[in-house]
Formats: sequence, structure tokens, C-alpha cells
Amino acid sequence: MLMNPHREEASEPRFWENGGVTTASAPPGDAPRRSTAHASTDVRDPAQLWRVPVSYGAVGATQAGDLLTYPPRGYRPLEKRIRVGHGEERWEYAWMRVMSWGIQRGAGFHVTPVEAPPAATEASYVPVAFDASGNPVQAATVGGGGEALYTPEGDALVRPGDTGMLKAPFWPKPFPVRVVYIVDEPTRRGAAFGTLPGHPLAGEELFLVDRRDDDSVWLTVRIFSRAADGPWKLALPAVRVIQWFLVRRYLHELTGRIG
Repeated sequence: MLMNPHREEASEPRFWENGGVTTASAPPGDAPRRSTAHASTDVRDPAQLWRVPVSYGAVGATQAGDLLTYPPRGYRPLEKRIRVGHGEERWEYAWMRVMSWGIQRGAGFHVTPVEAPPAATEASYVPVAFDASGNPVQAATVGGGGEALYTPEGDALVRPGDTGMLKAPFWPKPFPVRVVYIVDEPTRRGAAFGTLPGHPLAGEELFLVDRRDDDSVWLTVRIFSRAADGPWKLALPAVRVIQWFLVRRYLHELTGRIG
């Protein structure tokens, strides 16, 4: 059960059609492909990162089911899928982990969440998706109006516009990412994370949990990425090795003991 402290398979959409997702690639009114942040904005200050657009152009492209065939130009796609369990308890555990930074923590990152201010979340919305019979699929989890919800353990569910500072044990500086959209449907839930300046890669990662008719629970990891500008281009082979290792950790993070 989720807690609110303030109580009161259809065809795959392409990334520019945003069916059944809540999106936030940049602050309201900002074009997602260019920076409108003031020149004095310090990208090293987590509190100011909500002002800084993501470091790539094809925001939301991980929604496309044909990403492996048609990735954004210059980016390398990757998709892996694994069965993580079966039944209601595994389903609840898996999607809550994905939508509360748990999968990154399980892979070895120390995560410092930075919630976006109202200016970055009030413009978010959950558009109506439709099932195979043409019936509307209503949002299942995350309320509108930027309302924050929490897991039973007290971890906040991510919202579009939220930032995470991912500190790896092998590197002195954290890697910043933004929640660029969430998927919130009765049998499909997840979140996509886009890179911000300071990350060694430029691109997007989607973690999507789905519950199938046989009650099996699956995790899909879908990524497109390239080296970030600057010295990271020279270090790309090493970064790819680390990425491969992390993807393996992601895939098995949700298969372990619950609780």
C-alpha cells in the first residue's frame, strides 16, 4: 500500500507520442534539447540541477519498442529482459524498487534524491493510454498535480523532474540523472532516467516492470547512450565495460529475497 502524507499490449508509442506516461525533460516552457539555464547556474549544486536540461536530444526515446533497430543517430542501444518472479508480492516489490531509486542502490550506487520544486512538476500530466479494446487505461499509482507518494518503507516514489545524484564506489564525484518520464499503468510501471551534465555518458535508461497474464513479473532494461563530451570520449571503452557490469547488476537486483 502506498502512503500519501498529505492524504486527502496495445501498439508501442514512439517517443514523441507519449502514451501513458508522465514526462519532464526540462522545466516548464523550456525546449528539452537546449539549455535555458542562466549562465551562472552551477551544475555542481544539486539544488540547481532542476534548471539544467538533460545532456542529449532524443528525450523519451526509450519508450520505442524498436529502439534496437532505430536508435537515435550516434547512440548505441541496449535492451535486456529478465523474469524476476511471480505473483502479487513480487510485482509490488519490483515496481516499488524501480520507482524509488532502489534498483540503482541495489546495483551499488549511493543515491541522494533531489526532489524537483513545484515549478518543475506542476506542468507534468498523465495522458490517457488505451488498451487493445480501445478502453482508456487510467493511471494506477502516481497522482496528478505533482503529488508525492511513498512506499511503506518511507521512500518517495520518483516524479518527472526529480534528480538523483548517483555516487559509485569507484569514482569520487556523483553522476547526476533526471527522471524524464514514468510509466504508470495497472500492469506496467517504471521510470526513465536521463543524463545531466557531469555524467560520463549522454543518454537514457528505462527500467520497466510488467506483470503478464500468467502472473509472471518481468523487468526490461532499455538504454541508448554515447560518450559525454570532453575527456569521456577517450575513456569510452572502460565506461562501456562498467555499463555492462551495471546492467547485469540491474537485471538480478529484483530477483532476490523480498524484505
